[in-house]
Amino acid sequence: MTAAGVDVVARGASVRGPRGPVFEGVDLDVPAGGLLAVHGPAGSGRTSLLLALAGRMRLSGGAVRVGGHVLPAEGRRVRRLVAVARAAPAVALEGRLRVREVMTERCLTSPGVTERGIREAFGTLDIAPRGADLVEDLGPAGALLLATALALAERPGALVVDDVDAGLPPDAQPPVWQALDRVRNDGPTVLAGCLQPPPPAPGLTALLLPRRSRDRLPAEEAAAREDADT
Repeated sequence: MTAAGVDVVARGASVRGPRGPVFEGVDLDVPAGGLLAVHGPAGSGRTSLLLALAGRMRLSGGAVRVGGHVLPAEGRRVRRLVAVARAAPAVALEGRLRVREVMTERCLTSPGVTERGIREAFGTLDIAPRGADLVEDLGPAGALLLATALALAERPGALVVDDVDAGLPPDAQPPVWQALDRVRNDGPTVLAGCLQPPPPAPGLTALLLPRRSRDRLPAEEAAAREDADT
């Protein structure tokens, strides 16, 4: 049900905000169908980097290539290839909506997404949320995997999911990473953000970012940069 994964390559990728660099000089190579785990403390620029790789935040320097398309010049094509499951606060599910409501919303707003496709994604992730459940009642892991399933149903070449381990005790994290591993085995490349990286595994690329808490790019400026690139 998914498209083939795409490779993601960055050379000297940087984003600067009004108070300095958000992240800078990032080099990475993620093979098609691979798993990138960008980890580091809050304020390190993890979310901004993931949005930049997805073509949702304009680079200040360097370049990124996603599936043969180079950023920043081909931002529109990259955005068609990369689905964002979660990158709060810019992209997040509304906790007070019910599962059936977010499913209906995604079918209406994302071309090609169907209820059948979403349910197939549920199977890939081994989840079975009830339609009447509130998103906020699913718990951290359940809400994350629901958001991932909705994005997976878009049939992307790569999928961004941030804050993978947010709110999860250590013993609850392995099943989530295993679910994301099944996602990439099913097709798309997975670009994940987390506080702590998962254990080393085949196909995993781990990238540690240093803390830059005073230099974070405000969400509203990130949105403005995305609008300017459309």
